[in-house]
Amino acid sequence: MVVRTTACALIPVTLMSPATKGPTRTSRASTGRYGPMGRTPVASVSNAGPSAGMSADGGKVNMTFVAAIVAVATIGGFMFGYDSGVINGTQEGLESAFNLSKLGTGLNVGAILIGCAIGAFAAGRLADVWGRRTVMIISALLFVISAIGTGAAESSIVFIIFRLIGGLGVGAASVLCPVYISEVTPANIRGRLSSVQQIMIITGLTGAFVANYALAHTAGSSTAEFWLGLPAWRWMFWMQIIPAGVFFLCLLGIPESPRYLVAKGKDAQAEAILSRLFGAGQGAKKVEEIRASLSADHKPTFSDLLDPTTKKLRVILWAGLVLAVFQQLVGINIVFYYGSVLWQSVGFTEDDSLKINILSGTLSILACLLAIGLIDKIGRKPLLLIGSAGMAVTLGVLTWCFSTATTVNGALTLGDQIGLTALIAANLYVIFFNLSWGPVMWVMLGEMFPNQMRGSALAVCGFAQWIANFAISVSFPALAAASLPMTYGFYALSAVVSFFLVQKLVHETRGKELEAMQG
Repeated sequence: MVVRTTACALIPVTLMSPATKGPTRTSRASTGRYGPMGRTPVASVSNAGPSAGMSADGGKVNMTFVAAIVAVATIGGFMFGYDSGVINGTQEGLESAFNLSKLGTGLNVGAILIGCAIGAFAAGRLADVWGRRTVMIISALLFVISAIGTGAAESSIVFIIFRLIGGLGVGAASVLCPVYISEVTPANIRGRLSSVQQIMIITGLTGAFVANYALAHTAGSSTAEFWLGLPAWRWMFWMQIIPAGVFFLCLLGIPESPRYLVAKGKDAQAEAILSRLFGAGQGAKKVEEIRASLSADHKPTFSDLLDPTTKKLRVILWAGLVLAVFQQLVGINIVFYYGSVLWQSVGFTEDDSLKINILSGTLSILACLLAIGLIDKIGRKPLLLIGSAGMAVTLGVLTWCFSTATTVNGALTLGDQIGLTALIAANLYVIFFNLSWGPVMWVMLGEMFPNQMRGSALAVCGFAQWIANFAISVSFPALAAASLPMTYGFYALSAVVSFFLVQKLVHETRGKELEAMQG
């Protein structure tokens, strides 16, 4: 699954600890080298505490307003998933229209990820200058431009340019939507709301799969004419205009982040928003808490990533990089980017392959919902270990299945029983990923780093995750053409290695104050 650079585990304001009834200490953290956007005070994610309708200090939260804001912001996650998943059903059309080689296909598929890396890295600084809401609006416009351009492209170069533009929007939304949510919601439901973003990403992927199937099925295939004499695959891209337009219009109706407003000296506006969120008596208090946390913030630099005694990268940063990179090395995005052509390559029809995509997306949503219920109960590390073990087994089964494929009329074919086994293993693999590494990795990255290095560490880990995603995505067509079993064997080996690396390097963060994290 495509998962993105987020700071979704961070919270907006200093809240009162339910245990002590006193204020928690202000954090010196940041989500990046971007200034006040990520300079967030602390609160723990715990399975004990106030109800969802109460803030951590006992104030009554306007959950209707919170829900409306979250619903709008998470459309960005939906767009992230949709923009990533739409490519799945279009590759036959792209290869035919642009006469692509295997490497060319990989570049056309993976180009969006370069834009994602740039967009994610730049979004924080831009959001500190222009505001979170403004940059999210720009990202919505980039989604629209990308949808129009990719559907109309007449050459590979033009297509790649518009995919890069879409990637800028995806990268910005992947950072700012979770941060915006974290800055306007109560700390005691932080973990659950963080997972909502992941569910919306998967829902967007599934939505793209459903739209692709409907268009291809109606037209007869993805390359057949659908409407106005144009092939269905072009309409698959143009369908993105609808949710992107909804995202743009809805963003016009939500407020700016109060944390950004305080940072810009607009206390009255911030107080009005906070009063509506937390109650009339809470607005001024929250403004003071935000101002205090901003004045105490440590401005992060990349030197924070070095151990002060050895001058080498801190071990905890390596742990974060392991999480970021191995989330991609297990090959999840191959299912979501190449699922259709993968199943067609071993004998399934295009229609059946697109149906399998929908099944995988639906199971992913259910697995993420289960993760929401477990993440604050059994912890982050156990879920990661369960996911690694489950993925290792299911990827191993897929490797064996693909190794038994025979060539019929120049195409690989799986026997009926082997094909069913591969289908079951692939969907179990998707379940294990979305129960664990999908949502949990981003929550862990937001929680595991000490305050003084959190911002810089998140920037480095997020960038590494996008680059690993790009490398896996671009390399798959050529690797699969050389040996599909060896390709999946590599993903299986990565899952095995991830189990032992998590066991050795990663420490549980459930229920811990963010200030208690040690480097």
